Amino acid sequence: MRRPQCLGWLLVVNILMATACVSSTLRAASFSRSLHRASRRLSPRLLRKSRPCPLWSSSFLFCLHSLPRTTPLRSPLCLDPLPSPSPARFRPMASLASSEVMDPSLADNPLLQACVFPPFDVVEAKHVRPGIRAILKELENELAALEENVEPSWEKLVVPLEKIIDRITIAWGIVNHLKSVKDSSEMRTAIEEVQPEKVQFQLRLGQSKPLYNAFKAMQESSDWQFLSDARKRLVEAQIKEAVLNGVALEDEKRQQFNEIQQELEKLSQKFGENVLDATKKFEKLITDKNELDGLPATALALFAQMAASKGHEGATAENGPWMITLDAPSYLPILQHARNRSLREEVYRAYVSRASDGDLDNTSIIDQILKLRQEKARLLGYKNHAEVSMAMKMATVEKAGELLEKLRSASWDAAVKDMEDLKIFSREQGAVEADDLKHWDITFWSERLRESKYDIKEEELRPFFSLPKVMEGLFGLAKTLFEIDIEPADGAAPVWNEDIKFYRVKDSAGNPIAYFYFDPYSRPSEKRGGAWMDEVVGRSFALSRDGTSPRLPVAHMVCNQTPPVETVFHEFGHALQHMLTRQDEGLVSGIRGIEWDAVELPSQFMENWCYHRDTLMGIAKHFETGENLPEEVYQKLLAARTFRAGSMSLRQIRFASIDLELHTNYTPGGTESIYDVDQRICKGTQVMPPLPEDRFLCSFSHIFAGGYDAGYYSYKWAEVLSADAFSAFEDVGLDDHEAVKETGRRFRETVLALGGGKPPLQVFVEFRGREPSPDALLRHNGLLPMAASA
Repeated sequence: MRRPQCLGWLLVVNILMATACVSSTLRAASFSRSLHRASRRLSPRLLRKSRPCPLWSSSFLFCLHSLPRTTPLRSPLCLDPLPSPSPARFRPMASLASSEVMDPSLADNPLLQACVFPPFDVVEAKHVRPGIRAILKELENELAALEENVEPSWEKLVVPLEKIIDRITIAWGIVNHLKSVKDSSEMRTAIEEVQPEKVQFQLRLGQSKPLYNAFKAMQESSDWQFLSDARKRLVEAQIKEAVLNGVALEDEKRQQFNEIQQELEKLSQKFGENVLDATKKFEKLITDKNELDGLPATALALFAQMAASKGHEGATAENGPWMITLDAPSYLPILQHARNRSLREEVYRAYVSRASDGDLDNTSIIDQILKLRQEKARLLGYKNHAEVSMAMKMATVEKAGELLEKLRSASWDAAVKDMEDLKIFSREQGAVEADDLKHWDITFWSERLRESKYDIKEEELRPFFSLPKVMEGLFGLAKTLFEIDIEPADGAAPVWNEDIKFYRVKDSAGNPIAYFYFDPYSRPSEKRGGAWMDEVVGRSFALSRDGTSPRLPVAHMVCNQTPPVETVFHEFGHALQHMLTRQDEGLVSGIRGIEWDAVELPSQFMENWCYHRDTLMGIAKHFETGENLPEEVYQKLLAARTFRAGSMSLRQIRFASIDLELHTNYTPGGTESIYDVDQRICKGTQVMPPLPEDRFLCSFSHIFAGGYDAGYYSYKWAEVLSADAFSAFEDVGLDDHEAVKETGRRFRETVLALGGGKPPLQVFVEFRGREPSPDALLRHNGLLPMAASA
């Protein structure tokens, strides 16, 4: 989820033009957290984005395949022996110990083969159990040998440790990624069966006293002063993380801690599965087109295509039937455009009550998760889980709360005015509900008001935003700011679906420096919703294949159906920090080792460029004629940027506040239920209180299955950093090409290059020349005057 600025609620689901061509960690601060991150691939960089007012890419379903493929879709997967060494290649599983003979049944397991890139196209559920178990067995032996011979030196401690982490992180990352984008009951069962064994190894590694003591010895040695800043920070992080992973606990307390960890893994996974299943469960078939009055043709096409995929052959946008689901490309147009108020109400109520009843009810799972997190915190000597979470972040509980309150007070009056404007406008339009607006009316009348106020029509914008043009503009911006070239490399790496794009990133000298996958389309039957970026493999000199140059980073970006332009820019910002790192210490390179509340800086920074005139006008070209978006339309979009900014800001503050409250003061099984807490928080964060039966917490995957527990505030925290960073470009003049390039170079050499090798505040100051200020964020949101008078 992200900030409130938008170019309008331009829901654009261009299925009409697409049906002919569409075939269908966050951080790793330490060895223990690296493994934990691999087990939490449900989180974006999982980084899911689901705010309701983005700049929707108006034609992302205009044929993806119009982008040229440089080579056939698939290439040979695994090679034996590997080709000549290249830093772009890696081995998910080196050979088993030379003294052992591999079980013949494992010989063809793709998780165990030496590969150029991950074998996404051939890994199946049947490979998970034997493959992961074979890797864990080998790593157990390697860990035991390391503990027996460990020395407090880089080569004898950190390098072998990084190799152990890398092995399981890549293999587990492959299967968990496939679960997110190619889900099946068989894959779920296989992962659930081996997950306890993976967690057990993770705990064994994270609680290794020989390794912990070796890191302590490194810190206390006379050689400490000669280590680089990145190496010092890495060692300090290992020590702190080891404590947070229970290395100091003994006997019964350690056993209790480990049992809690195992159970939390199971509960978080079950939570996410319930949300996915509950979302998929809702289907409403409509045969009377009058019920869909107000929906644009593209939405009707999407609904018809969904109906056809569910067995209603011959379904068309014009004649139906039409299938509505709770996936965003279906849910949002109903709330935005359906004149049928009862339909809006039905869909809204279904959405906010997902995973809250029957076999998919997450209520008890939430209480169990909160209870176990609290028990774990007390075992570690903390008052609550929020304190544990903040131990590895920039903020403290108090500072996070202070920021949220400052932003809340700055947003409240604007949000109240937003609501009054809707009431007045709907009354002027003769709406019978004007004096009693409900939650399912807000989005509908907001869209009508936006159209009226800024004269922006979705249908007029749609043809100007095609996927090829959006990607071309994004890559052009990256070239200007960061001096990189991005080219298609389809066929160079196996993919999990034929619509996946694969890209190569080159520096100004033409040398490859990174690669990434892009999965743009929704596949409701197998792919979870939202948008995220995650690493496939990180930059590392220790894992170099030729001994002279580091292994190059690889990332993947995942969206669903027609992602907002801002969403693509956002996820690409994450990918840039992973791919443009110049940090060679693998455990703090790229997005690894960066405090969670700073990791959104580059992603939210990139969103700002969506409103930069040259960038937007470079993207917005008619998909057929090549005509530029008219200047007057651009000016309207720019003016609409702060539309309902106060309301959207409060929405994010609600999420962040309930997260902190549940992880600081809430007592599971006490007098207040989780829903009581939400209602209480909403009194100060929502102008319109939620429905009494609102159960949004049951689908709040960010904090119960996505790694944002006691960390959702990070979006607003990093938004302050990102807005202030973008203001550096505003200061030098966005029209001054040379000044922008120079500022972009400085941004790359600091924020994007340094990874987790330096504290994020120090990195920010190196770029900006001072500590961050929230003024730029409030100014961008149109809230600064109100903030000054509050």
